[in-house]
Amino acid sequence: MLRILVAAQLPLVRRGLVASLNGESDLRVVADVAAGEYVIPAAAELDPDIAVIDVDLPDVDGLTIAARLHEKVPRCRVLLLSARPNPGQVRRAFAAKALGFLSIDVAPEQLAEGIRRVAAGRKAVDSDLAIAALASADNPLTPRELDVLRIAAQGASSKEIAAKLYLSVGTVRNHLSRIICKTGARNRGDAVRIAGEAGWL
Repeated sequence: MLRILVAAQLPLVRRGLVASLNGESDLRVVADVAAGEYVIPAAAELDPDIAVIDVDLPDVDGLTIAARLHEKVPRCRVLLLSARPNPGQVRRAFAAKALGFLSIDVAPEQLAEGIRRVAAGRKAVDSDLAIAALASADNPLTPRELDVLRIAAQGASSKEIAAKLYLSVGTVRNHLSRIICKTGARNRGDAVRIAGEAGWL
């Protein structure tokens, strides 16, 4: 019997996952949580074999939680679910030591099979996403440019970005110009979209 921890914010999604997985003869959900902060304590206490984690958790994103879980409870393997899967997320998921990455829209039997694969130490990922992830470009942005873009993604002005990063406004504008050029974006908002879809943010 594989013991599973489910982490998803929306009650309907979470309860649906629990009901679906408990309907399988070899799977049993031992915990379900609504936020990232509860994942590691629950995993440490209940020792599940697999954590099924929604990427879009409200406090700490699922990719970050996957990496922390690998560090704190390494025996618990991770399968991530995404409502908007993209190649960048796949790359980040495997960098975070997750073994599985599937769309949250997969059929219940596909999710169950993915969990079994992950439990056996094999990867579970949609083949089209895997191919796209391998073909996607490497991140061209420097760590400082990513810092600037992450704050810009929150709607901050150049002046606000400068204050948060202890930079001059001119330096921030130079970073933004380089970011727009490197991503091939039309403007700052477009650069945020492109970087987000590529999984660089």
